[in-house]
Amino acid sequence: MGEGTGEGTGAGMTGPTTGPTTGPARTTGTTVSTARTTEAAGTTTEATAGTTDATGTTTEATAGTTDATGTAEAADTTEAAGTSHGLRCELLGPLRVLRDGCAEIPLGPPKQRAVLAVLLLQEGRPLSYDGLVEAVWGGAPPVHVRNLVQKYVSGLRRALGNGPELSWTGAGYRLTGVVADDLAERRRLVDEAVAARDAGEVRRAVELARRAEELWRGEFAEGLQTPYLAAERLRWSEKRLTVLEARMAGEIELGRSFENVHELMRLVASHPLRERLVELLMLALCRTGRPTDALTAYEGARRRLAEAMGADPGPALRSLHTRILRQDPALLPSPPVPAA
Repeated sequence: MGEGTGEGTGAGMTGPTTGPTTGPARTTGTTVSTARTTEAAGTTTEATAGTTDATGTTTEATAGTTDATGTAEAADTTEAAGTSHGLRCELLGPLRVLRDGCAEIPLGPPKQRAVLAVLLLQEGRPLSYDGLVEAVWGGAPPVHVRNLVQKYVSGLRRALGNGPELSWTGAGYRLTGVVADDLAERRRLVDEAVAARDAGEVRRAVELARRAEELWRGEFAEGLQTPYLAAERLRWSEKRLTVLEARMAGEIELGRSFENVHELMRLVASHPLRERLVELLMLALCRTGRPTDALTAYEGARRRLAEAMGADPGPALRSLHTRILRQDPALLPSPPVPAA
């Protein structure tokens, strides 16, 4: 059930080598800048930005875990980042924050919501002013971006209320007291699924992976259009598909090919160049006594790959195709595995 990625919840955030015209003054070595921020209570505080390295980057630490193939993967979230104070934050779909598990909190305009999403993905680590601007607006922020950042930070402080703390530190903006709860739950479920699979408990691994899939409510941070979140959306889409493929493989191993053929057909239609999905569809078709349809699925994938990339199918797909042609007995329909 491993996802085969080497990244954590948020990709490493780095500040640009040159900040926006309204941003802090920068030098090629150590940067010291003074930013005036307006607190939610209405008082103004003076904060001196910390130092960054010669490239202006901030460093992100990641905690390693190991997926089913033995690849080290950074932990998706840090559950020890702080208590939630009755708030539940979710990113596996449109961003939302629930109070006491039911009442959704208004989070303001899209860019303000994007600021919250970006800070949640830092898992309690500070993010520099330049890094936040780059993450939300990209390389061409509006001329009044500093005022917008202060406005959105103040708005989020009011929305989140007491408990969570969105503060300016010497190194940047830091959000503590809340975490992306659905990311934490998903990480736990996937880790348990990997452990179950490694222990030979296929049925339990499949169930845990299904529960991880049920946490998704749509695309990652759906509707928030920023450079950083767009990249994260692609990364999380890949992670989601990898776990889904592992679950489908487990379902077929348990003799549930018939129940999953239509789902695999839908997935192949949505991701026509993804060879692992085609391979699983071909295997499921063979296990339900439809080898001719499996060969048709292979031919469709071969044609799509040739037209889109000028390439042939990979070794795994070609090997399965050969086994079907040779009528490998291992591909014959098999009865479902009885529950223990």
